[in-house]
Amino acid sequence: MRRHTILAAVSLLALSIAAPALAQRAETLAPGRTVEGQIADGDGTAADGAYRYDDYLIRARAGQRLEAVMRADNFDAYLEVFRQGEGEVIASDDDGLGEGTNSRLRFTADRAGTYVLRARTLAGIEGGAYSLALNQRPRAGRPGRPAAIRIGQSVQGALSAGDPESEDGLSYDAYTFRALAGERFAIDLTSDAFDPVVRVGQTRDGEFIELAMNDDTLETGLNSRLIFTAAEAGDYVIRATPLGQGAEGAYTLALAQGPELPAAEPIAFGSPVEGALTESDGKGVGDATADTYRFDGQEGQRIRIDMSSESFDTYVELFDANRVSLAQDDDGAAGTNSRLTFTLPSTGVYFIEARAFSEATGAYSLSVSEVEPEKAPETLAFGSPIEGEISETDARDGDDRGFDAFAFSGVAGQRVQAIMRSGDFDTFVQVGRAGTEFEALASDDDGLGEGTDSRLSYTLPEDGDYVLRVSPLGSEGEGLYALELKDRGPQPMPGSVLVGATARGLLTEADATAEDNSFYDAYHVTLKANEKLLITMVSNEVDSLLVVGQVQEDGSFEALESDDDSLSDTHAKLEWTVPADGVYEFRAGTFQQGQTGAYALNVEKQP
Repeated sequence: MRRHTILAAVSLLALSIAAPALAQRAETLAPGRTVEGQIADGDGTAADGAYRYDDYLIRARAGQRLEAVMRADNFDAYLEVFRQGEGEVIASDDDGLGEGTNSRLRFTADRAGTYVLRARTLAGIEGGAYSLALNQRPRAGRPGRPAAIRIGQSVQGALSAGDPESEDGLSYDAYTFRALAGERFAIDLTSDAFDPVVRVGQTRDGEFIELAMNDDTLETGLNSRLIFTAAEAGDYVIRATPLGQGAEGAYTLALAQGPELPAAEPIAFGSPVEGALTESDGKGVGDATADTYRFDGQEGQRIRIDMSSESFDTYVELFDANRVSLAQDDDGAAGTNSRLTFTLPSTGVYFIEARAFSEATGAYSLSVSEVEPEKAPETLAFGSPIEGEISETDARDGDDRGFDAFAFSGVAGQRVQAIMRSGDFDTFVQVGRAGTEFEALASDDDGLGEGTDSRLSYTLPEDGDYVLRVSPLGSEGEGLYALELKDRGPQPMPGSVLVGATARGLLTEADATAEDNSFYDAYHVTLKANEKLLITMVSNEVDSLLVVGQVQEDGSFEALESDDDSLSDTHAKLEWTVPADGVYEFRAGTFQQGQTGAYALNVEKQP
């Protein structure tokens, strides 16, 4: 049994979502090694008491393919892996070995670094002895020329360790077929050996571009059935893949002519229709029970589709003349009703599918209306505050909020800050790229820390034109607001701190900004492997947050450890062992956005 000391961690990069607690003395496990362990009292335990675990550290190269096998006689074994210091599970496995309740986890390291392999019980804290083996898997096979498959043909295949793999580490077999524009196909992928996923796409410039996929359906269970409509004439590729990494076994792939689409009823702008989904209705483009409607639209016309029902959770999807999906919505309106707002790209006929989120029947109401088109964004100068008003005549976004838009230009690495205040409504600020259907790159609600006013801090990813969209947080908000756009210049350069010294600093609005809009100061320190450090951050003015990490070759920051309140309610403490020689970055920041104030950062060597 290995005893664990649990460190409560809060990931700066996960915006206050806690990363998994990691044993400070986690054992390093190298490929080719097998260890004997035991899950017992004193081992790591999930916060909710759901399971117990042992952690192992794996140092992997980018692209390295690994396999972990865990066997246990007294409990249901479960394996999962995540990057050290991060909360997102990269891969997991329950019974993948095919020997009852033993686990086999296969994963590919997407970048060099330290990973945590967690050996745990599936559920419960009653454990026992186990064995854990880690091995390096051979390289994936090189992609070959896809085999041909014709309509009406069914082929037998098998996935194995020697197959090529996609970028996310899933093995696959590839098949090609030719289609005419608008031609529909039914593709079935079945297997008793693994949970199959069928994918369809095209090869463009040597890269597979996925166009559609299906995992499970109500009719096929874990097997896959994809109804696919070709948007244009050409060659298409089917990939037969598993749901998770490492799955192998035999499968059957069948290609058939797709079912006929139901006739489309006309619908006019401003004239709602009352309809009903029934068991006798036809299947839509995606093979779900649906009623289909058509209308004529104009290029640049902005429309809104509303669907409501008291009988089921509604879902609407908009298609172009070739039945290629343009937009879809589930709960854009109140409750489980749908609302989709979209600007039509060209003049012609369009189709609407009115259906349920999951198979259901019942009455519904559907309407299409024309809404105020988006105005060209006004130019907003840095450092020049303006006043505006959100009213019922403004353009509406996909959430039915009135908004104003403003354009500005910037350069890569430039830090901008938008501050929005209003005494009439809860403010909301978004930033996106100019010249396309608006898609938010970042947003903020109450970041100013003064009630419901907003402060959005954002570092521009590239030179170019950008759009600020300002609105109420809710669809009913209207009234006056004030807006200012500030140029905060480039990201401040990190300072330095020596082991055995204390750095005293002051967090201000001019400091670097984390992804959650909180401010931080960065310090670089050169360290040796296995040095044991005690790092503390003390402040009477902010809720301290400590993060230790490294800057990667691409300029990104990888967090390794973090802490919020281990020293006291608002003071942070990290007891950390350096994993390898190198330059590390210590970030002295705040747990809450908008906080500023003085702090002291102390770094001491432990025996």
